[in-house]
Amino acid sequence: MSARIEPLMSVDDLDAMPEDGNRYEVIEGELFVSCAPGLPHQLVSGNIFANLWNYLERNPIGIVVTTPGLVFAKYSGVTPDIVFFTYQRGREIIAGERLVAAPDIVIELLSPGRESIARDRIAKRQLYAKYGVNEYWIIDAEKRAVEVYRLDGGTLNLAATLTGKDEITSPLLSGFSCPVTKIFKE
Repeated sequence: MSARIEPLMSVDDLDAMPEDGNRYEVIEGELFVSCAPGLPHQLVSGNIFANLWNYLERNPIGIVVTTPGLVFAKYSGVTPDIVFFTYQRGREIIAGERLVAAPDIVIELLSPGRESIARDRIAKRQLYAKYGVNEYWIIDAEKRAVEVYRLDGGTLNLAATLTGKDEITSPLLSGFSCPVTKIFKE
């Protein structure tokens, strides 16, 4: 068993990070730094947000937010690309300017690079499962695919990999349906 020698980073340490356009996150005390997302990332993110926003305009059950601060614990604070939470859940998870507990759905768009992909697929998926996120969508723009993970027994398990003309649906969003092709249109 190896001991961790370096000091653990905390959410408080994130506030001291420079305003340099990078995204700083801490997962279980480990600092992760990524570059600000590029235009292709933002276009896909905007398409997902717009589809969820339009659904919520017709079905006012909750809120969709881009890049919120999400603090689970002293040593775990991240900035997901998009989150959804019901109004009821919002009363439980909003504190000040941050979310302090699991939203209903978290959506991450994979950024290029092995480290970024591993962070979203492994570290964040484990973190979101640990704190009770019900559904986790990983958007892979390169493969033009959406992976939907659902919480089951404390683990976010792959429920579906959607491509092409498949429809994104969720038991948490009754009546929501969005063709995968619609989120990758430019």
